[in-house]
Amino acid sequence: MNFTRWSARLPGTQRRAAARTDPPLTPDRRPDGSVPAARAEQLTDEAPPVPAVDDLPVRDVLDRVPALVALVHGPDHRLAYVNDAYAGAFGPRPLGERAREALPELAELGLFPLLDQVQRSGRPRTLKSRKAPDGRSYTFTCTPVTEPHDGDGDRGVLVFATDVTDHAEAAARLRASERRQRETAVTLQRSLLPQELEEPDDLRVAATYHPGGTEAAVGGDWYDVITLGGGRTALVIGDVMGRGVRAAAVMGQLRTAVRAYARLDLPPHEVLQLLDGLATEIDANQIATCVYAIHDPNEGRLVYASAGHLPILVRDHEGTVQRADEPTGPPLGTGGWIHTSGSIALAPGSTAVLYTDGLVERRDEDLDEGIAALERALSGATGSPQVICDRLVRSAGVTPDHDDDVAVLVLQHPARKGAEAERFRNAALELLGGVEAAPRARAFASGVLTSWRFPTDLHDLGVLATSELVANSLQHGTPPMRLRLRRTDRRLIIEVTDGDDHLPRRRRAEPGDESGRGIAIVATIASNWGSRRTPGGGKAVWCEFLLPKP
Repeated sequence: MNFTRWSARLPGTQRRAAARTDPPLTPDRRPDGSVPAARAEQLTDEAPPVPAVDDLPVRDVLDRVPALVALVHGPDHRLAYVNDAYAGAFGPRPLGERAREALPELAELGLFPLLDQVQRSGRPRTLKSRKAPDGRSYTFTCTPVTEPHDGDGDRGVLVFATDVTDHAEAAARLRASERRQRETAVTLQRSLLPQELEEPDDLRVAATYHPGGTEAAVGGDWYDVITLGGGRTALVIGDVMGRGVRAAAVMGQLRTAVRAYARLDLPPHEVLQLLDGLATEIDANQIATCVYAIHDPNEGRLVYASAGHLPILVRDHEGTVQRADEPTGPPLGTGGWIHTSGSIALAPGSTAVLYTDGLVERRDEDLDEGIAALERALSGATGSPQVICDRLVRSAGVTPDHDDDVAVLVLQHPARKGAEAERFRNAALELLGGVEAAPRARAFASGVLTSWRFPTDLHDLGVLATSELVANSLQHGTPPMRLRLRRTDRRLIIEVTDGDDHLPRRRRAEPGDESGRGIAIVATIASNWGSRRTPGGGKAVWCEFLLPKP
C-alpha cells in the first residue's frame, strides 16, 4: 500500500504540474533574480511563503478533519487507514485486516455493496443519512482512489462520513410534527363525517371515505344522508378545495349547514343557493364543490343540483349506466350564480353513485377517462351498496398511499317482490272539493288502512290525521287537491297536496277560535309532520306514524 502516492488523489489535494509552475516575473524582479536597489528593503518585510497543497502532510490533515475518514484497498477491502475522528467514534481499528472484520459498523449500515460498486465502476457514490451504531447519523460518500496504471483489483476506496445528526433529528421532528398535524386533521375529518348513515325506508345506502396517503394532507371531502320525512331522502356529497385542518373545518361547517337547510325541505337548487352565500361568509378564498339530491319514492326520480361537482352515475337493473351531466353551476363560494335543479330516473333496481374527484382524477390522464372507467366498473358491479363501494374503490386503484382524499356514496332503490313488496304499498285519491270531500277522504283512508291490516288504534289515528289534513287543505288551499297514503316496513305516511303555496304552521288556538287546531292535533298524534312547497307551485302537508315492530 503506497499511501503517499494515493494521497495525491484525495479530495482537495489534486493539483497538476500546470498549477505548480513558477509565478510570473513582476516589475520588482529581474530575470537574473536580483532586486533593484531601491526595493531592496522590502526583502525584510515579505511574508513567509505559503506551502502548496501538494506540500501539506496529507495524513496530518485527515487526522484533524472532524469528518470520519477510512481508506480500504483491494477487492477484499483491506483497511489501510482510519483517521482520529473515525477511531473516536467507533474505536481503534486494526490496519491490514479485511474491512468486514475490521469495520463491522459499515456492514450494519449495508455499505459493502456500495464499496464493491465504487471499486468496479470507478465512480463515487453517496449514501445519505444513515444511523450508525454509535447512535449518530452520517452521510457516507465513497470515492475511488487509484492511479492510471493501477488495475481494477488494485483500486482503493476512500470512505468519507459527514455527521448529519442535527439535520436528521430536525427532519425527524418535522416529520413527527407533520404526522401529528395529519392525524389531527384525519381525526377532525372523520369526527365531522356521519358516524352512522341514516337508513331511509325506500333506499339502501353505503359510503366510504379514504384519506390521502401519508405524504398528502387531508382534504375536505364529505357526504351525508338526511331523511326529510314523508318518505323523502336527501343525499349530499362535497369536496372543499385545499388541505389540512382548515379544509376539514370548513367542510364541517358546510355539512352542518346542509343538514339545517335540508330541514327546510327546499328544492336542491335553493339549498345550493343558500350554501353558496354561506361559503363566501366562511372564507371568501375557500371554494367547494357539492351535489345535493332528493329522492322521492313516489316519483321514482332523483332530483339534484350540482355546484361544480362531478356527475352522478346511475346504473339501471340491466347494467346500463347513465351520466347526469346537467345542470351544473360553479363551485360554492364563487357567488353571482343562480343554480337550477335537474332530475334523473332512479327506478326500482337502480343504483346511483355520488363521488369526489379523488376517485377518478389522475395526473397522467384526462378526467373524462377516469369517469368513463368508473362507468365501466359500475356497469358490472352488483351486490349490496357496501360491496359496490368497495369494488369501485378497488377498480380505481385507490391504495393507502393515494395522493388525494376519496369519498363515495352509493344508494340503491331495490326492486321488491313477494312478501317484501306487500310491506311497501301506495294509495291515492283525487279530491274534487265540496262538502263531500272530507267524508269521502275519511272513507277512502279507512278502507285502505283496513286492507293493509293495521291494528285498530293505528287505523283510527290514521283516519283522524287524514280528516284533519284534508280539512286544512279544503279551508286554506286551492285545487287541485290530492290525498296519498303510503306504507313502508317501518311507517305509515299520509300526505295531502293542493295548489296553494302558503305553508301551514302550528299555533296555539284560543278557546273562542273556530279554526287553528287541525295541525296541532296532527302534530300531537303523529310521530312526525311537516310541509313543503311542490315544484310548479302548491304545497304538500304530511304526517307519519311509526309501525309497531313485528
